[in-house]
Amino acid sequence: MMDFSSRLITWQKQHGRHDLPWQNTTDPYAIWVSEIMLQQTQVAAVIGYYSKFMQRFPTIADLANATQDEVLQYWSGLGYYSRARNLHNAAQTIMDEHGGRFPQDFEAIQGLSGIGRSTAAAIASFAFNQVQTILDGNVKRVLTRYFAIEGWPGSPKIEKQLWVLAEQLLPQTDMVAYTQGLMDLGATLCTRSKPQCGRCPLSTSCAALQQQRVTQLPTPKPRKTTPEKHTIMLVLLEGDNVMLEKRPPAGIWGGLWSFPELEADSDCTNIAQQRFGVCVQPEKALPRLSHAFTHFKLHITPQPLTVEKRTSRSSEPGAVWLSIEDAINAAIPTPVRKILQSLQNKSA
Repeated sequence: MMDFSSRLITWQKQHGRHDLPWQNTTDPYAIWVSEIMLQQTQVAAVIGYYSKFMQRFPTIADLANATQDEVLQYWSGLGYYSRARNLHNAAQTIMDEHGGRFPQDFEAIQGLSGIGRSTAAAIASFAFNQVQTILDGNVKRVLTRYFAIEGWPGSPKIEKQLWVLAEQLLPQTDMVAYTQGLMDLGATLCTRSKPQCGRCPLSTSCAALQQQRVTQLPTPKPRKTTPEKHTIMLVLLEGDNVMLEKRPPAGIWGGLWSFPELEADSDCTNIAQQRFGVCVQPEKALPRLSHAFTHFKLHITPQPLTVEKRTSRSSEPGAVWLSIEDAINAAIPTPVRKILQSLQNKSA
């Protein structure tokens, strides 16, 4: 087991990644933000968001004192928005319960919103040099190949087995290099497709390589038919302004601004008058968009409606009228931004 960690540490120091924006620091806040952003998101996609986020919210206090709407605005486009809401909530918890200092106790770290065992271990290792093991998707792939473990790594049985092995492999020193090495190996060499086994520091003792089963492991997740849903997005236009409404705080795109959604066979004109107090002229529907979530695929038909007159002074609670440019810069999901950009290009 020590051979595994020593070879990985040596490799990381010579060939691993050392220049990412969140590296070369022991600031737990900076490390925490990066680890949350990197959950289910590629490094290349995170770098730009991370820099802008840290520039706007350089400290835990700055994040805690911001509005959720502003936090979501700086997260807009990165996806999995519950991460941003949890980050914001956790920052407020740190201010209220930990005196504004990120906790060092491992259990206390795990007690913060949105931080599970593996993320807590990464923060504890990088910020406080604690001997804690990570087990993210990259590490699961490395271990299932190294030990030639059958079964989908996301199943409770296999995941429990992987946690035990990960703990057994832990070194007692060089935790930063070891933890980063696990991440780097999975991200750069022991990749999902086209792994570069010839460059791997663990190749001489990798069971999957010896058994010629590298491409077969990890065992894929059992396939299920992806549900598909259809919705109409009501694009209310009044001059150069559009109407957005705030989504409920929980659920898909929770807390973001979006177009009102209707069922696929809805009478858009009547609903616009009844719900929003406007008489409208339907325009030609914009091209349909499809957006994949983790558990289903959403097909969106954007339906522009030009407002001819308002029949009521009252507006729907949580609804705002914004210029198209301001709407694009608001905290909105990616499909809504695409629709707004198509409107902007059309009017240019």
